[in-house]
Amino acid sequence: MHASARQAQILRVLSREGTCSVMELASQLRVSDETIRRDIKAMAARGLLERVHGGAILPDLLREPDFQKRLVRNAEAKQRIAQRVAREVRTGDSLLLDTGSTTLYVARALAEHSDLMVVTNGADIARTLAQSGRNKVYLAGGEIRGDDGAVLGAAAVDFIQSFRVRIAVLSIGAVHPEDGLMDFHLAEAEFSQAAIGRANRVIVVADHSKFGAQASVRVADFSAVHALVTDRRPSDAFVARLAEAGVELLVA
Repeated sequence: MHASARQAQILRVLSREGTCSVMELASQLRVSDETIRRDIKAMAARGLLERVHGGAILPDLLREPDFQKRLVRNAEAKQRIAQRVAREVRTGDSLLLDTGSTTLYVARALAEHSDLMVVTNGADIARTLAQSGRNKVYLAGGEIRGDDGAVLGAAAVDFIQSFRVRIAVLSIGAVHPEDGLMDFHLAEAEFSQAAIGRANRVIVVADHSKFGAQASVRVADFSAVHALVTDRRPSDAFVARLAEAGVELLVA
């Protein structure tokens, strides 16, 4: 395959997936990893994509889009993930949910549950789960972010130290084969790190577009969580990496 045709195919893959690893591109195009790396370098120089460790992304994907755009992106996948997570929750359970578009879908999927004790730093999540009057909901205090109603900062982290929950459900910005779980903002990563320490079982929710992507801040190793719920089986390399870390993979 000529370089121009190969690079056009790389762009088609990225347009569909948003991000892709060198290994995955080489497999799809049936060329060597080194050939893909040369293509990525040339395309990055022309501004067609951005190079990240181990792969490439479309421009601007390292900068998180606003919350309303995230809500509609891969919405069907996020709904399936949310329904799968809801099956892990029992009536009367204690939960901690962080702010995120997928965790908001999880909150909506829990509408049929009752007597939940919920701790969250998301104003929309708190309102969704409190409106039935059948749950006890605690909203962290601190500085609220206008875009998505997230409450972040030291006060929010201190607040959740008072609780112990059975399940923490955490959204994530990227799932990277080497850097593990990643997010776009330091304050979000710090909140997630604190939440991991306050739960007996930690479930990460991430649709397929998060695999192989890279964000700005490392949150945790895969071994820090118990389960990862997604909508599409990731590559064999990712499956092996999760299994090695003892993470249960749940595909909705």
